[in-house]
Amino acid sequence: MQIQTNFSLKKYNTFGIEAKAKQFVAVHSNDELKSILEHYSSDKKFILGGGSNMLLTQDIDALVIHIDLKGKKIIKEDDDFVWVESQAGEVWHEFVLWTIEQNFGGLENMSLIPGNVGTTPVQNIGAYGTEIKDTFVSCEAMNIATQELKVFTKEECNFGYRESIFKHEAKDKFVITSVVFKLTKRNHKINTSYGDITKELENKNVIIATLKDVSNAVIVIRQSKLPDPKELGNSGSFFKNPIISKSEFEKVHALHPEMPHYVISETEVKIPAGWLIEKAGFKGKRFGDAGIHKNQALVLVNYGNATGQEILAVSRDVQATVLKEFGIAIEAEVNVI
Repeated sequence: MQIQTNFSLKKYNTFGIEAKAKQFVAVHSNDELKSILEHYSSDKKFILGGGSNMLLTQDIDALVIHIDLKGKKIIKEDDDFVWVESQAGEVWHEFVLWTIEQNFGGLENMSLIPGNVGTTPVQNIGAYGTEIKDTFVSCEAMNIATQELKVFTKEECNFGYRESIFKHEAKDKFVITSVVFKLTKRNHKINTSYGDITKELENKNVIIATLKDVSNAVIVIRQSKLPDPKELGNSGSFFKNPIISKSEFEKVHALHPEMPHYVISETEVKIPAGWLIEKAGFKGKRFGDAGIHKNQALVLVNYGNATGQEILAVSRDVQATVLKEFGIAIEAEVNVI
């Protein structure tokens, strides 16, 4: 392991923001991670995964530990299911494609989501009707203070909409090192309930969809709406879809009857944040090198040399305008550093 100083993080965050780490090291095993945490116990530390869910607004005055643990394996299986363990540093999309190649079902709707496997439970990532919690069994995490490994069960993770224990009680206390998923080997539950997927499958004349068909459809949809971070810096969806009370919804819906919505429960309704942002006039707007993507209003982009502060300013402008026009607060899904 080589610890580097004044290290550029531009290639380690999908926004492509130029920021420096006071110190930087990549770890490739639990032993290396344990050693670093032990020897630098008194130093400030910043854990870095795939860099896909963060906005760097400043240099990191800490030891940045890049989790680069690789490997995946089947740990158990029966006639119907397989339990697959992936190390935290595996690229999420590549892992999803691997499961599909093995004909393991459950992750196909989350194809092309940026980031690494280890950060997926933190956000309880999801797309097109599925979330991590649907297939998640457990994850192993190292206690930063004691270097002890702990297994978190699904129940212990307290999953919610883009929420988990790792954003609250366990935040900055644990580093996820591996994740176990329970996937189907047969009788796959193909989820094509989202209209975009149905439409794409119809365009391809697919009658009975396979895991690969669904994955391909999701990839086409995401590529049509979301820019490739390698070509245009971004972090995917910047904002969460707000969930409001039924009474709040009825008030705003009366003023905007065309507003799309999804009933979550008898008391809660989810509103697409992208629709709110687009209606507020931000879709495709550019402010210097920071802006909102022309195809998807949920996505903030770096056109080249935007700073994190400039992108943050745009996001706050969006939030304030949506709140003023609709009375609905939208929260950032991305971690602002």
